[in-house]
Amino acid sequence: MRKVIVSGLLASVLLVPAALAQQTNRPAANAPAPAASNQTVTAPAGQWRASKLVGLNVYNGQNEKLGDISEVLMDQSGRVSGVIIGVGGFLGMGQHDILVGMDKLKFVDEPIRSSANAPANGARPSTTGAAPAPASATTERKWYPDHAMLNATKDQLKAMPQFKYQ
Repeated sequence: MRKVIVSGLLASVLLVPAALAQQTNRPAANAPAPAASNQTVTAPAGQWRASKLVGLNVYNGQNEKLGDISEVLMDQSGRVSGVIIGVGGFLGMGQHDILVGMDKLKFVDEPIRSSANAPANGARPSTTGAAPAPASATTERKWYPDHAMLNATKDQLKAMPQFKYQ
């Protein structure tokens, strides 16, 4: 056993100088310089993070919550082919998952209007006594929509075939 350990150590000691003597590839004189580490790259406006779409609420035209997005599906070329929407259920129990194409969804940046926050008779909401919006909220970019809209009812979605993960 000792012989094996000693011979292994001896072989590794002999190989170390050979590994250190190897030359590293150096860029050619006319090769472009690598990008500086202090530069940043930003995505163009109008793009959202797919990770932020998971959990996004889905409503219909009557402001009825239909469910939420539980998965984003992509094809092999990297294009989003559809989303899985969880309809019904409570805390994930009894939820009916359906596949919906991206062409059926409309993403909205504004908060959903409810009877509590909708202005009466088209009048503008009163701002008297309202706290001003923080400056960072107006200048900071939001990387996800507020909600998605789907032209369907909850009953129509529950009647759709259930999506099964395989």
